[in-house]
Amino acid sequence: MADALKSMYNRDFFRDFGEKVKEAYSAFEIEGFITKIMDDTWEELALKARTRRISETLGEFLPSAYEDAVGVLFQIDEKCVGFRYLFFPDFVEVYGLTEEHWSLSMAALERFTQRSSAEFAVRSFIIHDPIRMMRQMLDWSQHPSEHVRRLASEGCRPRLPWGQALTMFKKDPAPVLMILEQLKEDSSLYVRKSVANNLNDIAKDHPAVVISLAKRWLGSNADTNWIVRHACRTLIRKADPEILELFGYANSDEDDPLAATASLSIEPEMLSIGSGSVLQYALRIREGASARVRIEYGIYFVKANGQTSRKLFLLSDKTVPGGSGLNGERKHSWADLTTRRHYPGEHRIVLLVNGQEVAETMLVLDKASQ
Repeated sequence: MADALKSMYNRDFFRDFGEKVKEAYSAFEIEGFITKIMDDTWEELALKARTRRISETLGEFLPSAYEDAVGVLFQIDEKCVGFRYLFFPDFVEVYGLTEEHWSLSMAALERFTQRSSAEFAVRSFIIHDPIRMMRQMLDWSQHPSEHVRRLASEGCRPRLPWGQALTMFKKDPAPVLMILEQLKEDSSLYVRKSVANNLNDIAKDHPAVVISLAKRWLGSNADTNWIVRHACRTLIRKADPEILELFGYANSDEDDPLAATASLSIEPEMLSIGSGSVLQYALRIREGASARVRIEYGIYFVKANGQTSRKLFLLSDKTVPGGSGLNGERKHSWADLTTRRHYPGEHRIVLLVNGQEVAETMLVLDKASQ
């Protein structure tokens, strides 16, 4: 997504945007604005750096008084809808993070987030004055607009991707939980997804807190149940015993394994980076009562330093009768991604049933073909 958005920021986009600004502010120099943004370093900039470049350059070409500059943006923001207009709230972050501008900046973030998203911009305000800003977020959690209510949650996620880390909430998520309590039965799926993602962030640092909350929330209504399930996905992947029991997964341990038999194979067993393979698995569930079964495969990826790190991939999650035989196959690509690079070496591949590794095989990955 970042690469796609980067490509949207081109001369045609800036010219169209500049014409919108000029309608509200006749002194705006469109060509000067474009030239200043798209200098010799433009192509090297990542998405967030491009957003900041646009915001800072806007500050040079809009009225010098912050109030007047925001006033210009207020006149055109209804015509500027979509994620690529993130520089509207970013402008507020760059130029409005002062006591004298606080009220106007809050009004601007509330307004701009309804047409793009202020989830990144609010984080500087939280870091600058956490008590005051979290009071504002609590107010926003009751806002009529789902976009503003989502901002109340998304903006304070401790581990928001691409966003500044909120170290204070990694240490103590209590202020965040106060907001999430207000949103646990929200009518909007857009908001509920954010609440679940926020809790999943918290679970990485405070699993006991999220487990306790899950036990308290689960069963209150269908929407809250969905949040809890999605919020606990990392804990489920880690096979936390309390969470597995809470969601009805059958117990599995070395003394009483859920998989009575299991096998895993991969073809080919040797291939180059960029190629694909096919995994095949088969297992039989122990006799007895029906069981909820989560089947995954895990790859111990070789890292640049030669060590390995396991990543899990879901194969199936369902309830089956005792004694059932389950089998299937899955294609897996070994092509590099923006989020994962592959390195040559032996890769251990495992089959997991309710978090327990029950079968394994090996694959040798070679350098990409020239």
